[in-house]
Amino acid sequence: MNKEKLLLWTLAAINFTHIVDFMILMPLGPQLMRIFEISPREFGLLVSSYTFSAGLSSFLGAFVLDKYDRKKITLWVFVGFLLGTLACALSPNYPILLVSRIVAGVFGGLTSALVLAIIGDVIPDSRRGRAMGLVMAAFSVASVFGVPFGLFIASMSNWHAPFFFLAGLSLIILWMIYKYIPSITAHLVSGRLKPSPIQVVRRVTGNANQMRAITLTIMMMLGQFTIIPFLSPYMVANVGFTDLELTYIYIAGGLFTIFTSPWVGKLTDRYGKIRIFTIFMSLNIIPIGVITHLGVTPIPYVLLITTMFFVTSNGRMVPAAALITGTAKAENRGSFLSFNSAVQQLGAGVASFFAGLVLAEGPNGELVNFDTIGYIAIVFSLLCIPLIRRIKVVDVETEIVADSEKDKAIVLEK
Repeated sequence: MNKEKLLLWTLAAINFTHIVDFMILMPLGPQLMRIFEISPREFGLLVSSYTFSAGLSSFLGAFVLDKYDRKKITLWVFVGFLLGTLACALSPNYPILLVSRIVAGVFGGLTSALVLAIIGDVIPDSRRGRAMGLVMAAFSVASVFGVPFGLFIASMSNWHAPFFFLAGLSLIILWMIYKYIPSITAHLVSGRLKPSPIQVVRRVTGNANQMRAITLTIMMMLGQFTIIPFLSPYMVANVGFTDLELTYIYIAGGLFTIFTSPWVGKLTDRYGKIRIFTIFMSLNIIPIGVITHLGVTPIPYVLLITTMFFVTSNGRMVPAAALITGTAKAENRGSFLSFNSAVQQLGAGVASFFAGLVLAEGPNGELVNFDTIGYIAIVFSLLCIPLIRRIKVVDVETEIVADSEKDKAIVLEK
């Protein structure tokens, strides 16, 4: 069990660096828009470029991730992620930063798929909710420590500093991967012919249950990443926050989710993934509706709403990730989760880019049409609730086979 905890902490650390690398750009938005003299649309492209490249790399990774030892491929991918982050730190202007974000996204997308694949390989379904809760808590730690600290050192020096810090931290985590992730080869079967790329695609697209899981991922991203990238610019331009006061949002939200994420994981194992997902997704639409209609508002009230947004957003991700991970068997889990990571990143990129097109700057520099974005996010979020009820789990005791005629899952006991 001690080795399992060290493994989970290492996976959480990988997740932490990937999340901070993605999130750190969003609160730096007001600074970058001033320094580079870019519009909300160009900033939206800067955010979505990371997710688009992560999605493409995850799609291509689906053809190779199941062919190698999980430890070896994780080491190589994380080295690439470290180099991409260092390139962001050294970027002198907007075009080069855009290219560097694409490079970082290529490897960041693969780390997401590998983390979930390792959990699926090592942790049984009965404890997977707790494991996901711990690993997903990396989002909370990133919010409490990574993002505010990045903003702080950026305000003390310049926007390059957070990326230098993250690159240095990645060196330590690279050592943790080497030390604490064991060789994982159970998904490799000696003598079995490796599937071709076309067979890999057909294996996923031909499974109705896995396609429903992928659709759920897309809907969740469209319900969240139309809001998240522009939360910081909106708080500064419309609500009256300063760049430094933005850190309060991430600290408050992250502190709460550090405790609620493992708690949600336990609830998921005890009461079921679908029930817990439904509760938190339903609660999540409340802060979405409020946040996207805020004007100049006192800080304590804003923190109450944004903290609820962080807690409920994280709360719906834990059971969803546990359920989606369990929809594939070990021999093709890496391929499926890589596909799922691809659509997750692409969904987030499309949502960010779309929101950037809808939003506009008002005469006084405020962002307009954010309320419209809120309504769209709520619709996509609500559609996730009936969809998740049609997704089933495959574990070592059962196998799910798609019935193409009736379009439903049939559970066959082994």
